[in-house]
Amino acid sequence: MHKNEIKLFQQRLIRWYENEFRDLPWRRTGDPYAIWVAEVMLQQTQVKKVAPYFERFLRALPTVQELASVDLDVVLKLWEGLGYYARARNLHKAAKIIVEKYNGKFPSRFEQVQGLPGIGAYTAAAIMSIAFGADFPVVDGNVNRVLCRVFRVDKPPGTPAGQKIVQEKADMMLARGRAGLYNQAIMELGAVICTPRSPRCTICPTSDFCRAYEAHEQEKYPAKTPPKKRPHKHIAIGIVRKGDDILIDQRKKNDMLGGLWEFPGGQVEAGESHEETVRREIREELALDVKVLDHFATIEHQY
Repeated sequence: MHKNEIKLFQQRLIRWYENEFRDLPWRRTGDPYAIWVAEVMLQQTQVKKVAPYFERFLRALPTVQELASVDLDVVLKLWEGLGYYARARNLHKAAKIIVEKYNGKFPSRFEQVQGLPGIGAYTAAAIMSIAFGADFPVVDGNVNRVLCRVFRVDKPPGTPAGQKIVQEKADMMLARGRAGLYNQAIMELGAVICTPRSPRCTICPTSDFCRAYEAHEQEKYPAKTPPKKRPHKHIAIGIVRKGDDILIDQRKKNDMLGGLWEFPGGQVEAGESHEETVRREIREELALDVKVLDHFATIEHQY
């Protein structure tokens, strides 16, 4: 794509966004703290689910100092229902670092931001461009899809070769000097127009530049990565009663879902019955011997 075409692409995209953007609470602020909280919540969670959590979180903890000062259990309770709880733990850790290392002021250099727990290249680029106006392109799932269609990228964006191509295109297409606005615009385009299925190409402001649309192959892109086989695990859990009390225990802080509370139990080993698993796991985890009475429920869970 020539320089003039790139400039026209940027202009059309930004003009469309300024007229059509969704009014979301984190778009009403330039506060790096609020933008950081939103970007972390938006990692692997849909926008419509994040909005009420974001507003509740900011009401409870409106500054990085307040986030750093509360107990982790307070943060986890505010996060309850959003999933991927490591994000909340990392947010809490990072807030403490910002208070201790940066005197409570959110860092404004890319390497400092990316050095905080839970912040990778995408989140750092989003914060730097949106909060500070720095020229860093963002590449998330929506941007991947837009750029793979515009340029008919034949490598899956989940592979190193595909990532390299998309990153190069993202660098090339970035509207320098207006990076925050451009980044939000291209993410919005992927979210509401250039969708995974049935993209709304006839009203897309950049369809003139899209090679996949020109070839009537937009739904073929991005190229698919072969799916991985999903693991299937059998877990046995015990509801341990003593009189009117029911036992729960807290997961280790560094485990998956660390710091959350659970009924004790674990994975069924080869040749082991569910009853044997419950007795063994509770003995190993809590040094308790239990008598297994009745089967309570069988639950299938997928995540």
